[in-house]
Amino acid sequence: MTTSASAHHPTGADPTPDLPAAHPTAGPARAARAHSFNAAAAQYAANRPSYPPALFDAIEDLTGRPLTGARVADVGAGTGIATALLHARGADVVAVEPGDGMAAQFRRTLPGIPVIRGTGDDLPLSDASVDLVTYAQAWHWTDPARAVPEALRVLRPGGALALWWNTDALDVPWIAEAADRVSRHVGIDVSAEKRNVDRTADPSGRLDFTRRTVRWSRRVPVDTHLANIGSHSVFLVGDAERTASFLAEEREHLLRAFPDGVVEEVYEVVLLLARTPA
Repeated sequence: MTTSASAHHPTGADPTPDLPAAHPTAGPARAARAHSFNAAAAQYAANRPSYPPALFDAIEDLTGRPLTGARVADVGAGTGIATALLHARGADVVAVEPGDGMAAQFRRTLPGIPVIRGTGDDLPLSDASVDLVTYAQAWHWTDPARAVPEALRVLRPGGALALWWNTDALDVPWIAEAADRVSRHVGIDVSAEKRNVDRTADPSGRLDFTRRTVRWSRRVPVDTHLANIGSHSVFLVGDAERTASFLAEEREHLLRAFPDGVVEEVYEVVLLLARTPA
């Protein structure tokens, strides 16, 4: 599941991660955003970006083992975008997803892969039962004080915790300009994620994360690009009329930059991976 505490990047990548549930300023608004995806699960599944093969190459490199045959728990699996890719690499995957709508969409999309209801703060998995715990765009919904011990509990010796986020390539001029427009719309710095993700992954410092960045892109119709933006929680819980106005204006900007109606979204996947002692 994908969201964040601030506005969303122009290509739909997530900016600054959300405050953990236990944070004193986290509350009903955050809970509403967490649940907002359930009513938009089909839109989410149809328009969100995927992940490049090089990301999974990097995971294999950092863990020192192939995904083929690995027992993987994909937590906050949403509609199964990352789960499907892990499965395609030969992993034995179980998905963990708290949301009714997202889990239902997952089952429609991936009927052959098990999905169980639960959260990263209280994993419905046995001790030492998986080789890899993954969070694709979902770690920022956890309370690391609870989610880190839970990940360590369910991991086998020598296992690993992998967290990743699609972030926008802000060195691309049109993306930087679009990010500025989103920032003005919501009054928040949308480029903050890259500065904060390492710090917020495990504030306790119990885990030693290695960071990798993988750059990739996709070409999509303007309508897909806009639907991707609209599937993020900041827009799902916002005023519908204001959101529609923003997306209409964004369409005009995009068609000036991409008169053929096809947008090239450029992403940098930020991967953080920590191994447990063998």
